[in-house]
Amino acid sequence: MNLLLDTHVLLWAAFVPDRIPERTQARLLDAGNVLWFSAVSIWEVATKRGLGRPDFTVDPGRLRAGLLQNGYAELPLESRHTLVLATLPDHHADPFDRMLVVQAAAEGMVVLTADRNVARDGGPAEMV
Repeated sequence: MNLLLDTHVLLWAAFVPDRIPERTQARLLDAGNVLWFSAVSIWEVATKRGLGRPDFTVDPGRLRAGLLQNGYAELPLESRHTLVLATLPDHHADPFDRMLVVQAAAEGMVVLTADRNVARDGGPAEMV
């Protein structure tokens, strides 16, 4: 299965894996799953770090390099991903979360998220 990790789950996997429930940790360690991160997540980290958010202090370049070194695949942002943004429900207010959801839908992936608003519709998003 192709699993796209949302930004917070990526940060937890990289720096505080104990925050991830055991059942999700098992999915991340399952060799049958491909773990993906989106360029959108790196953009989000860079943006929120630049704004001084205390939960986004990691260097985005260091995060990206570490993810690639640990076998994660990178999903680029393409214009075709943006074409269905207008069809998402209003509860997807965060633009980064919205992009992750449409990317996952376009690519046939499941987004693993810690955000109930992202997972509310089911579809390509599941709670960790």
